[in-house]
Amino acid sequence: MAIFTVAFFGFVLWVIYLANIGQSHILFQWAAATPYGDKLGHLFIFGFLTFIANISLKLKTVSFGRVTIYLGTLLVSIFVLAEEFSQSYFPTRTMDIEDVIADAIGILLFTGISHLVGNRVNRQPILLTEQT
Repeated sequence: MAIFTVAFFGFVLWVIYLANIGQSHILFQWAAATPYGDKLGHLFIFGFLTFIANISLKLKTVSFGRVTIYLGTLLVSIFVLAEEFSQSYFPTRTMDIEDVIADAIGILLFTGISHLVGNRVNRQPILLTEQT
């Protein structure tokens, strides 16, 4: 799973690079042609990245006082914020608070899915015994 996570992160970096240089891509065309396509793209790309990062890191958590967060969620959140703020340095990009909100919704939604999957995988099986 870790290799898949690294590969998907590489894909995300490539998409960001294309956007930064103003290159057209079928994903950008789809986003432009689909109602809320850009926001849905943000939600699902960064949400899915959060999910696979959490699973790859075996749902490892970090604590800040009383707040505990999955390490994958934290890393993706930091990356997303840095990427969104970096857009102000590229003439082909515009920082958009709605993108940040879509990113955050995706990260939170897929963090919840990570938690549910983790609970399901870690659940102890019920042993059935035959009575004779």
